[in-house]
Amino acid sequence: MSDRITMAHGSGGTQMQELVEQAFTSIYGNALLLTGDDAAVLQPEELQASGARLAFSTDSYVVTPPVFPGGDIGRLAVCGTVNDLATSGARPLYLSLGFILEEGFLLAELKRIVASIATAAEQAGVLVVTGDTKVVEQGKGDGIYINSSGVGVVAPGVELGGRNCKPGDIIVCSGSLGDHGIAIMSMREGLNFEAPLQSDAAPLDKLTSAVLAAAPHTRCFRDPTRGGLASTLTELARQSCTCMLVEEDKVPIKDAVRGAADMLGYDVFHLANEGKMIAVVPEEEAAAALLAMQQSPYGSDAALIGTVVSVEHPELPRSHKHQVYVRTSLGTLRVMDVLSGEQLPRIC
Repeated sequence: MSDRITMAHGSGGTQMQELVEQAFTSIYGNALLLTGDDAAVLQPEELQASGARLAFSTDSYVVTPPVFPGGDIGRLAVCGTVNDLATSGARPLYLSLGFILEEGFLLAELKRIVASIATAAEQAGVLVVTGDTKVVEQGKGDGIYINSSGVGVVAPGVELGGRNCKPGDIIVCSGSLGDHGIAIMSMREGLNFEAPLQSDAAPLDKLTSAVLAAAPHTRCFRDPTRGGLASTLTELARQSCTCMLVEEDKVPIKDAVRGAADMLGYDVFHLANEGKMIAVVPEEEAAAALLAMQQSPYGSDAALIGTVVSVEHPELPRSHKHQVYVRTSLGTLRVMDVLSGEQLPRIC
């Protein structure tokens, strides 16, 4: 077999079958995937319980470069979809992966990315049960793109959503922000910083399940990916017709990330994250939710960063807009503006 992807690998013939066997099923094959059917028939035990529901999510990944400090496009594809399912309170179970490969892409690089997928899937406890591979001519793609879709089970009684946020609720952040965005930019631009910067890409399903166990009245989860914390909290404010008040000094941000963002002219609240989770919980459950995050492998830096408030809150201007405000280290308030345009394309 050639050491590079050729057009024949996308033809549906023997070479495509060899590619599937050597680069995919031999690395993350399982009984469901190895049936070779066009669709996987799934019967999770959880669905036998009354009230259980399926959660389904899909996303596509076009990040450049496809390998970066702390991860690669494969880990990103698994973690991104797992985390999207986790925001609904689901336990992720199954993934499908669709690969768009460019003619000339190194087979060794593909296998490295697929191995990363296998590791991330094992960490998240999910199975890759179906998939697809297409090859485009050289110059018609950018090496590799991945579409990832996922299915999970939502337990009876779990009803999460941004509309549930109420004044007095507490905003919890699972860790330091901006790591992924700065790691991609530093790799892309060949920038070297004194402190090593790595993507935070991580599966957070176990973190969210731990929070739900500790804080059963959690209002919602949201992963602050593209658009960062600013877009995430603004969306929640609009969904719930409230405002969000963030304490700037309480938001966990690594000094290296803050310094790099300042140097490059980025607002750290706009930077993408791929391994962080925002939770909004009732005030009386905030301490328990925080402890649950801090005890998770991916939540050691978790912090309480703000509060959901009414548009009539006495500290806010009388604009009656559902938006996010930041209390600065000087005690003044400013609006946390939503990112306008594309700050950093091909970030995920």
